[in-house]
Amino acid sequence: MLFFKPEGQLIDTPQNRAMLRCSATLQEAFLAGKVLEARAVICDSEHNLIVDLGFCRGIIPREECAIGIRDGSTRDIAIISRVNKPVCFTITDIGRDVHGNLAPVLSRRMVQEQCLAQYIGSLRCGDIIDCRVTHLEPFGCFVDIGCGIASLIPIDCISISRISHPSDRFRVGQDIRAVVKAIEPGGRISLSHKELLGTWEENADHFCCGQTVAGTVRSVEEYGIFVELTPNLAGLAEPKEGVSPGQQASVYIKNLIPEKMKVKLIIVDSFDAAYQTTAPEYYITGGHIDRWRYSPACSSRVIETVFDEQEEAAEVSAAL
Repeated sequence: MLFFKPEGQLIDTPQNRAMLRCSATLQEAFLAGKVLEARAVICDSEHNLIVDLGFCRGIIPREECAIGIRDGSTRDIAIISRVNKPVCFTITDIGRDVHGNLAPVLSRRMVQEQCLAQYIGSLRCGDIIDCRVTHLEPFGCFVDIGCGIASLIPIDCISISRISHPSDRFRVGQDIRAVVKAIEPGGRISLSHKELLGTWEENADHFCCGQTVAGTVRSVEEYGIFVELTPNLAGLAEPKEGVSPGQQASVYIKNLIPEKMKVKLIIVDSFDAAYQTTAPEYYITGGHIDRWRYSPACSSRVIETVFDEQEEAAEVSAAL
């Protein structure tokens, strides 16, 4: 599955660079049916993509730019938006233009079809996969799960700690991991992310009572202020004037209560600051999970995700 990665992960590999070194290596890649990557530099007036191969330029005809262009199920914005970005392709012909210059004909659609058949079609609920963030919407994070094929991580599946927008966690172009939550009719993949960020106990083990630590204000309620310590751990602080969601805070840890999954905090200070989004810390980095339990064994409340092969992953929150 080496080549069925999110677009952009192949372009700078030694193997890819070697295949795009000259006409001889390009011919070798053509005969072997290699999957390659290079940067799309132009979308012409007929919506063909022109790709910079280094020593020459190739063309991806409009209908070969993506699955669904031919039947109209994919809009042409999917082609236009690839300009100045890496695209994957296989070579379908090596010819010359009217000026006698080398002009390889490429297909991205064929690579996407291979990716669906040989990689995405074999995924199961609970599989952990590599992704690259492509764009962020208020309702979730769109990611490339292989060769430009998109999937969604809904905002409520990004972390246990609630956020106002996916940009609170991710940035476009970031490489992340996710777990397959559901396989919908037609093969569309739905993802989750929070199961990889650790349980309540795993996160709480980084802290102890009496510490003053960094946090992010996520919600201000009449009864208190929720402050995130990690993406999968938040605590409740006593009400305080002048505190607003999105602010950074220094908080004193008053108590950690595993039985109730509670962290009691006191806000020492809150302030406006724009810190750079940090890379997620993953407690599970690969393979497959059938069940993930967030809550400690001693807790009377159970929060877990059960990944079912037959239906969407069930999120369980119940009293024992």
